[in-house]
Amino acid sequence: MKKSLFSIIILLFISFISLYSQLEITSKSEEVKMLNTSEKGKNKETNNVNYTGNNHALDAEKYKGMHMLIGQSGDHIQNMWGKPIRIDPSSYDYVWWIYKQNENSYIQVGVLENKVVSLFAIGSDVNLDPFYIGQPYDQITKNIELQTTHNINVKDNSYRFELSEEEKLARPLVQFGEVWAQLYIDQFTKKLSSIRYMDNETLVKQRPYELVYRGELISARELSSEEWSAVEKGNSEQILDITNMIRKRYEIKQVVWHEETSKVAFLHSKDMKENDYFSHDSPTKGGLADRLQEGEIKYQLAGENIAAKYVDGIAAVEGWLNSKGHRETLLNNEFTHLGVGVYEKYYTQNFINTWEFEFEKN
Repeated sequence: MKKSLFSIIILLFISFISLYSQLEITSKSEEVKMLNTSEKGKNKETNNVNYTGNNHALDAEKYKGMHMLIGQSGDHIQNMWGKPIRIDPSSYDYVWWIYKQNENSYIQVGVLENKVVSLFAIGSDVNLDPFYIGQPYDQITKNIELQTTHNINVKDNSYRFELSEEEKLARPLVQFGEVWAQLYIDQFTKKLSSIRYMDNETLVKQRPYELVYRGELISARELSSEEWSAVEKGNSEQILDITNMIRKRYEIKQVVWHEETSKVAFLHSKDMKENDYFSHDSPTKGGLADRLQEGEIKYQLAGENIAAKYVDGIAAVEGWLNSKGHRETLLNNEFTHLGVGVYEKYYTQNFINTWEFEFEKN
């Protein structure tokens, strides 16, 4: 009798929390505008665009951070750090080599045909010279003049990325010669949260900002359903890893992977994609409490974050960190477990505190 009454109270409480605290977010910049495309789909010349280069690139040789690894061979990475603990495919042609060198270092190395084309790093023990995790945004802007326009030439094609003022504050782009650094800034602390490095071609494939181009638009190849499944699994595990790195930053206990809750999260991401909606409430499956109940998940407390159309799990987590409701869920010390479900570019995090664990501890 007590157990049944307790379950009902908890479900009602969770439904209220889910509706009250979670906000929906999408990435506006993912919807790329190709402003110089004619009605027939052909590119036309744009005389008002300067594609000759950028005047504010940093001297790549002056600094000794991880940007220097872009263009190096995969063999070089393994000689330095050994074999990765995991290899995850991406939707941008490269594979991610995952390295956790210690509890304060998490690195993803993007390797394509034995060449490093991207790198993501988070943690206090990573060398990002001239940057560092936790560096104040004001300090960055004192040393570097951040731009809202960046020009790139790849294979006789010309591209111009245009950042909004909001993107310049949250995700500025910095050039090191032929390498690009995308800085993820925590908008609540105004400090550097993590960093992503890319070569020219990878940046164009991802298109994280509004784009004007002349010539051919370079794109990643189309994935089969089996390939998407592998990418989704990798994104899910990366979201767990990065979430825990951020929780450690704020001295919040780590969450543990919860397989059954991950299945519930995956079904919600898939449902949103296939039925073309974006909400915590499914037209057919209901809210978070309903979906967890259907998945026979026992819990004391639950919370959900969703995102859509971000380039990958990295960008989704940093997006959640910069949204008040999602941030509160991400950094809630009461949660013990996390289920992550990714379907293509739809992302769901289901955090829970399980009563089985509380009983075991007692």
